[in-house]
Amino acid sequence: MPNTDGNGAGQAAAKYLQEHGLVLVTAESCTAGLIASRLASAPGAGKVLQSAFVVYDPKAKHRHLGVRQATLERFNLTSEPVALEMARGALAQGDANLAIANTGVADDTDSAIPAGTQCFAWAFRDGSRTQIFTETKRFHGDRNTIREAAADYALQRIAHYHRRFMS
Repeated sequence: MPNTDGNGAGQAAAKYLQEHGLVLVTAESCTAGLIASRLASAPGAGKVLQSAFVVYDPKAKHRHLGVRQATLERFNLTSEPVALEMARGALAQGDANLAIANTGVADDTDSAIPAGTQCFAWAFRDGSRTQIFTETKRFHGDRNTIREAAADYALQRIAHYHRRFMS
């Protein structure tokens, strides 16, 4: 569920990123910039948010992030392999050490995938070491409720995956 205070996830994430020296780049499809926007509204966001890619169209995913056509055809737009390639591509665009990617469906426009299905990837980089974690989660509600919940969830899971990366 989305935070009732409007940006609890963004503020908590900004604090965590600052405390752990993480700088974020996002690669967003279904959330269309909401992950970055939630983080950007928190104090000190300029120190922890490098850039954000909104890549709604499959061609944009390929052109800007290097998502392979074969991956799109084999796994569908809403898939962990696509989220993984989005995160990898975003991380390659600069010197951020964390990328979050999201792709999914917020309504019933894709009959093959249930509405609310969201695929995520969190890619961490430390020097030459990179590790990517992926996850699929289904949210319920109307289109924007799903998108907001997905953005909050992406930010809330940073600490969980960062701890796994560091162990």
